[in-house]
Amino acid sequence: MWNMIMERMPSMLGFFCTFLSFFVPYVVYKVNQKLHKSLDPPWKQEENNKANKQS
Repeated sequence: MWNMIMERMPSMLGFFCTFLSFFVPYVVYKVNQKLHKSLDPPWKQEENNKANKQS
């Protein structure tokens, strides 16, 4: 019984790739947010603040 369960489990490579499929886009999203927060021009930041207050 235990062998049947272990044979159906993904390999460590499968677990690692599953982790990366979540982690990489999450890091890109967070870096993109920080870049926009610090590098957007002042007029763009004002528009974003107004849009966030209306929501």
